Amino acid sequence: MRAFNAELSKLFSLPGIWLAFLIGAFAPAVIAALDSIVQKEEIIAGVSTRLSEVGYIGLGLGVQGVIILGVLAVSSEYLTESSESGGGQQITTSLTAVSSRLHFLLAKAGAVTVISILLCIVAIMTTVSATHLILGEYAPAFEWSRLIGAVCYWTFTALLALGITLLTKNGIIPLAVLMINSSVVSFSVLLYRVTKLAFYLPDRAGLDMFMFTSDRYHTPFTGSLFDRYHTPFTGGLVMFAWVVVIFIIAAIVFHRRDVAS
Repeated sequence: MRAFNAELSKLFSLPGIWLAFLIGAFAPAVIAALDSIVQKEEIIAGVSTRLSEVGYIGLGLGVQGVIILGVLAVSSEYLTESSESGGGQQITTSLTAVSSRLHFLLAKAGAVTVISILLCIVAIMTTVSATHLILGEYAPAFEWSRLIGAVCYWTFTALLALGITLLTKNGIIPLAVLMINSSVVSFSVLLYRVTKLAFYLPDRAGLDMFMFTSDRYHTPFTGSLFDRYHTPFTGGLVMFAWVVVIFIIAAIVFHRRDVAS
């Protein structure tokens, strides 16, 4: 618990973490508000087809906040300090204070998990408020099962970002790849046209936990209409399996890695 508290303290001391909070807490609400304005016009015109998805698209895109969180949690450990501070790295101090590398990783993963859950809850509150403010009586009912799926999606994504960054030791590559994949071009969206194995990629499977209406939904990435491939529970299991595998690989690599290298 002391290591866990230390990881929380380190995360809150990072300047970049406030950008993650800002994006995670308010970006979904802004997207939901813009979508609600469009949907209100379509409702009045009698052509609305995505009313039940309002808000969830914002939650799908707002996951970038926890991607930043997961990346910063690891990359900050490997930043070289200024010459005035000795030119060292935080990772050396961290492993000196916590003798067990496994305990260190579990504490860091625990801190990222807790913050991701809390951040998603805040995002849900702001998103629901924005949707009801604009749509009023037309606002869709937010289902608890889908909201829990969104929380799981955010948490698993943050842990994937943490694990991948632990492998690379550098935050630029995982941050760029994950943020592009979650906002501009989803690799699973491109690959599913070639093979159905794309439905088992973590981001694609994770969407099935909350981005569904009946058996079809619009993706938060491109707005394309998608057939649901997994049940919410199966999609969650697939994404969780990815988290476990990547975390085990990262833990093995981290355990064998020379800190000074």
